Amino acid sequence: MSGSDDGLEKAALLLLTLGSDEAAEVLKHLGPREVQKLGSSMASMSAQPRARVEELINELEAHCEQGAPIEANEEQIRSMLTKALGDDRAGHILARILHGSDTAGIESLKWMDPATAADLIRNEHSQIIATILVHLEFDQAGEILKHFTDRLRNDVILRIATLDGVQPIALRELNEALTRMLSGTTSVKKAAMGGVRHAAEILNFVGAAAETAVLDNVREYDPDLAQKILDEMFVFENIMDIDDRGIQTLLREVQSDSLVVALKGAAPDLREKIFKNMSQRAAEMLREDLESKGPVRLSEVEAEQKEILKTVRRLAEEGQIMLGGKGGDDAFV
Repeated sequence: MSGSDDGLEKAALLLLTLGSDEAAEVLKHLGPREVQKLGSSMASMSAQPRARVEELINELEAHCEQGAPIEANEEQIRSMLTKALGDDRAGHILARILHGSDTAGIESLKWMDPATAADLIRNEHSQIIATILVHLEFDQAGEILKHFTDRLRNDVILRIATLDGVQPIALRELNEALTRMLSGTTSVKKAAMGGVRHAAEILNFVGAAAETAVLDNVREYDPDLAQKILDEMFVFENIMDIDDRGIQTLLREVQSDSLVVALKGAAPDLREKIFKNMSQRAAEMLREDLESKGPVRLSEVEAEQKEILKTVRRLAEEGQIMLGGKGGDDAFV
């Protein structure tokens, strides 16, 4: 089990220990993805021995006794991330974590399933849709795009790729429009979202057929722009470009069952790269699992590959691995 999975399990167990009322108060302060992950973890959790619960409580008490809560202001966070990741990568992350209050109306969409969200915004102007999607998680934005017509999907991606930030007045008007349908607030800060990299991130989640159609459309409009988007995209085969140390870091974060399914659709050279970065015994077991694994639906393979790519992007954002082919500070995040 990876460290992140261990932390998720501990959090889920703690909530179950608290009871319904207290756990509900905690969940009110979490985002939709966090609630979904915790809920899934709680639902799949087997019976835990009392000693495990006591161990968790003791660990929590020890953590709380270490001292007063530590607070950090925006400048401290900005400085820390810039030193760790460089201006470009830090700016991309800061735009997402320090301006959450700018898009309270859009935040409501994150609780919706993609089909419902698509129905809600599909009749808006494509520029408004583009502005909304750049504030959502890349995979959710990609799922929403799947529910649009080809023409609308192509137009929206083109507008995302050419979007250079969101002006205060535009963001305010957008939130006012969403308030009429949902609930939200307004703000006058500027959110530096959109651009080629953002369009590429979303396209990573729309599926191969839609991805090709969108890029063909962008290529007709601006061949150079299409190539820039393509250059920024990171697909499962690009794992070949990660160095050996990065592969080893990635493998520590990926469950073996997920890896087996994902590699069913991988090229032989990528499989070999994975094998050589494992212990001999682990590599032999993986080979045996791949050989004994029966036919797997393409949709299942793509789903597992997407989950692994999410881990790749997280590790890249955290600075634990470098994605090849991007060159230094231009690494894909």
